[in-house]
Amino acid sequence: MLGRGLIKGLAETARNLLGSYAVKGRLTTVAYPEERLPQQPGARVFPFLVYDGPDPMKGLRCVACQICEKECPPQCIYIIKDMIKKPDASGRMQFQPKVFDIDTSVCMSCQICVEVCPFDAIEMDVEYELSTADRFEGLLQHKEQLAKPNAYFHQIHPLQADAVDARLDAEHAKAQAKHATLPDSSANSTGTVALGTRPTKA
Repeated sequence: MLGRGLIKGLAETARNLLGSYAVKGRLTTVAYPEERLPQQPGARVFPFLVYDGPDPMKGLRCVACQICEKECPPQCIYIIKDMIKKPDASGRMQFQPKVFDIDTSVCMSCQICVEVCPFDAIEMDVEYELSTADRFEGLLQHKEQLAKPNAYFHQIHPLQADAVDARLDAEHAKAQAKHATLPDSSANSTGTVALGTRPTKA
């Protein structure tokens, strides 16, 4: 019958409209922005940079290896590497990005940058209220804006963050055990190797 699909669609709309007055679960919308639906565990919007410790710039996990920049399909990541090593949150000397920008007007939220990062330095955010009147500079996120603490990562993706922390802790413990077997010449005056202490999520 001609128009059967249209009739079925209108019937479903009418059923939800009338049912929403009796059953709240049938109400498919909320009064945004006063009301907001909870984010799903797998929600992802744009990437952000994870940092450890209290200092957002010193604690960045990113070592400016530029793998994410090379692998990004729309080429929305721009990195300039600082050629001078600086101490990170654990005290180890690391390279850091002098510039780390993401153009959110180009980013397609594919998460490839997260998957290829060997340091768990970049993760996907759930923040979606990023509208701005400036469609050029306003949509270009710099490292100061992208840097968010590990505690925030635990807040939005707790299971994933716990798995990352467990892996990093295991790698750090393995490195400490390896250096503990080195000759005394590689140790400091106290007889231990200065590998630094991995910061906690707090």
